[in-house]
Amino acid sequence: MHSLAPPHGGEDNGAVFQGVREKDENLRIVLALGRELENRGIPVYYTRTTDVFQTPFEKAQIANQTGADFFLSIHRNSGVNPGEYSGVESLVYEKSGPALELAENINGALGEIGFKEIGVFAEPEIAVLRRTEMPAVLAEIGFINSEEDNRILEENFDEIVKSLADAVEGTISEEQIQAQAVRTYRVQVGTFREKNRASQLVERVKAEGFPVILDADQGIYRIQVGSYQELENAVTMERLLRRRGFSTLITD
Repeated sequence: MHSLAPPHGGEDNGAVFQGVREKDENLRIVLALGRELENRGIPVYYTRTTDVFQTPFEKAQIANQTGADFFLSIHRNSGVNPGEYSGVESLVYEKSGPALELAENINGALGEIGFKEIGVFAEPEIAVLRRTEMPAVLAEIGFINSEEDNRILEENFDEIVKSLADAVEGTISEEQIQAQAVRTYRVQVGTFREKNRASQLVERVKAEGFPVILDADQGIYRIQVGSYQELENAVTMERLLRRRGFSTLITD
């Protein structure tokens, strides 16, 4: 499942240029992308489909509740002076893992259509990147106050939507291939955003004599035990951990 977020909405217009409002542009792109993904058999959940306002924190909460594999927030960029800047850029919490792969795929796909590729940048303070529990990308699809970017968008809208879908589908497929190549099971005993709390649980698990793993990704710290190719072995470890008072979840 993929969670798509069109930013702004309601009383928040976002950037405005020559009467065109970013909130409308974001929603137009997201709805078209969602239809294309669904036509390819990729389930989609939208944070909004109408002109309503949501805070970035609310968008992240909605995405987290869906259990989506990826979160993609679609924006139009804006410079201080019209025509000063142009191109596409993508933002991630940190430049690593599936989020970076998706961001690079998006930039590359749109670069082939004619947009200037500005780059991928780490922005850990952005709420929808910091508070989402899955790999998250904020993509800026050209500058709304760039006539060149607007021309590219309007003349190639359908192709842009298909290219965005290609980037998403390609990233998902690569993740699935990697997961299937070596499938292992672990027993998870905690998930935190604060490293100190995660470290405290790690020490507690160590003190009980279990082989603990601290997995840090996209600002999320997961404390896991063991690595098993057989599910039955993971289940055995899970039962033992529960008897020791830990809350458990088997992951793969």
